Amino acid sequence: MRVLVTGGSGTFGTAFLERVLKDGAERAVALSRHEVEMAALQARLGHHVGFRRYLGDVRDADRLEMAFQGCETVVHAAALKRIEQCELDPIEAVETNVNGSKNVINAALRAGVSRCILLSTDKAVNPVNLYGATKLTAERLFVAANNIAGGRCKFCVARYGNIWGSRGSVVHQWRAALASGLPVKLTDGEATRYFMRPVEAVDLVLGLITNGSPGEIRIPELRAYRLGDLVLAASVPFKRIERTGLPPHEKMHETLDGWTDSSEAERMTVDDLIRELDALP
Repeated sequence: MRVLVTGGSGTFGTAFLERVLKDGAERAVALSRHEVEMAALQARLGHHVGFRRYLGDVRDADRLEMAFQGCETVVHAAALKRIEQCELDPIEAVETNVNGSKNVINAALRAGVSRCILLSTDKAVNPVNLYGATKLTAERLFVAANNIAGGRCKFCVARYGNIWGSRGSVVHQWRAALASGLPVKLTDGEATRYFMRPVEAVDLVLGLITNGSPGEIRIPELRAYRLGDLVLAASVPFKRIERTGLPPHEKMHETLDGWTDSSEAERMTVDDLIRELDALP
């Protein structure tokens, strides 16, 4: 396997590259604009002879085409993901999430890539925020890219929820607040969110690489949890909880397919969440 991951220094990219290198990938490349995280990735994976890292941004089409040379597969994980920040800086979100995705498609075609997979999100389904709208647009771009690829490259999409314990996740926000003596902000205890470990996200993408169809949007079956149950599992003192209410750019329940939502998924218990929290670094 010769594969490149955009946003390769993030939670998914790190787990994915570590897996494929362990499985004997000939070449596994991380492309990211975050130099400190890339240095940490080098310290973690640099002993593998097939590992490469490139500083670069998906906004830079020429850099992408150069980095894609010699790769048969590209996994497009780079995105601006902070919902509230995308609301504040919508042009920046469009530049990275939409125009960056267009650049990935064009660079993949020019560089002779065989497979190109977009990582998408439940926020792209019936979006209520700009982040979701940009990811929905990126999905449409990837599906439509098969019309111009002429079979040269297979474009498909992996759509799932937030990765458990990823950088900036609610778990880390709450832990930081507790450590700093600040209130733990809870939007709504009845809100539900999908649960997915990094290893499950990696498995999903590897499955698409192996047997994905052009234009396919692959959706996993995921468990879900109540935010109120997560507060209990995290042992947040009642007096430290600040209830903020759901902002307009968040949903009470997420959906992956547009038909069912996270309130109908298999529900994780408080004990389940405690075990998952204990397993986090």
